[in-house]
Amino acid sequence: MIHTRVVFLALIAVFAAVGSFAQVGTNNSVLNPNLASADELQAAPHIDSTIAQAIIAGRPYLTATALDATLSAATLSDQQRTEVFVNLFVPINLNTASEEEMMLVPGVGGRMAHEFDEYRPWEGGILRFRREIGKYVDDDEVARLEKYVFVPMDLNAASSEDFLTIPGVGNRMVHEFEEYRPYVNMAQFEREIGKYVDENEVARLARYVYIEQ
Repeated sequence: MIHTRVVFLALIAVFAAVGSFAQVGTNNSVLNPNLASADELQAAPHIDSTIAQAIIAGRPYLTATALDATLSAATLSDQQRTEVFVNLFVPINLNTASEEEMMLVPGVGGRMAHEFDEYRPWEGGILRFRREIGKYVDDDEVARLEKYVFVPMDLNAASSEDFLTIPGVGNRMVHEFEEYRPYVNMAQFEREIGKYVDENEVARLARYVYIEQ
């Protein structure tokens, strides 16, 4: 009986851990250019104070290509930008990212970009990403790629744990997300969440959510 209870509790813990990464990849080791401070940005390779300020001025970055354009305008070479993206990146939406965006993910070439595209729509979130991409690369590489991607979550169905995987979202914002359910359209989301954060932050958050019609 005790053994059964221990196994049951262990399974609950496993499912809780899985749920907490259901939609957005585990990306704590990669800086988000929409959230990082000037000092944090300057810790990335090739980023000096001038480039850090240019990055901050260009917020919000809604695509990886937008960040790439800012760094290119700052005269960073292709190789330098590739090195920056290892540690500083705008996560790509697996369901909508262009091939150009996919190819900006560190280590992704044409073959892997094809796999990203082939499994659209990514229903099942990051768990499905792990399963499908795990057919082609080992677990360590799946975990590395996961840092740079996300799958949008349904505003009306996502759990609190799902919402907490969105970069920069804490318990207070999760409460606001849930308080205004059911959402009829994204305009409602923008209006309600706009009571608490500015329009740039609303635009950043809106990347991670959608409304099932």
